Amino acid sequence: MTETAAAARLTTGDTAPGFTLSDADGNEVSLSSYRGRRVVVYFYPAASTPGCTKQACDFRDSLALLNDAGIDVLGISPDKPAKLVKFRDNEKLTFPLLSDPERAVLAAYGAYGEKTLYGRKTVGVIRSTFLLDADGKIEKALYNVKATGHVAKIIRDLGLSA
Repeated sequence: MTETAAAARLTTGDTAPGFTLSDADGNEVSLSSYRGRRVVVYFYPAASTPGCTKQACDFRDSLALLNDAGIDVLGISPDKPAKLVKFRDNEKLTFPLLSDPERAVLAAYGAYGEKTLYGRKTVGVIRSTFLLDADGKIEKALYNVKATGHVAKIIRDLGLSA
């Protein structure tokens, strides 16, 4: 993807782009292995930064509630697996963190491209979250989400209670 290319946005009803990425331990994880279950796929800019840590810990703290509702969670960033291991271990994260250093999956989901950061235009990861149904279709596509309060909003929108 070129620096100026606009990322295509996914919407409700679209088929989620398939992927196979390495997790923090170097194991390959494929979206297709989650077929039959609902999945939250969220994209974040960088492991161990304040906003990304808050968001990941919110998912960690809500994971049992989501799992009980039949929803798995996958976090994806351009970080290399070695950085993901430190992030996972430091924050005691219990869901897969996947590495997309080429940003191909980020781009396929429209989660990489031009964005405004502190009032200026830049190109990078657009903090985004997708809820996929059991057939691999997009139930919700949320772009430019806030790190704080985002997971609680998803839980409210799904009608789940803590």
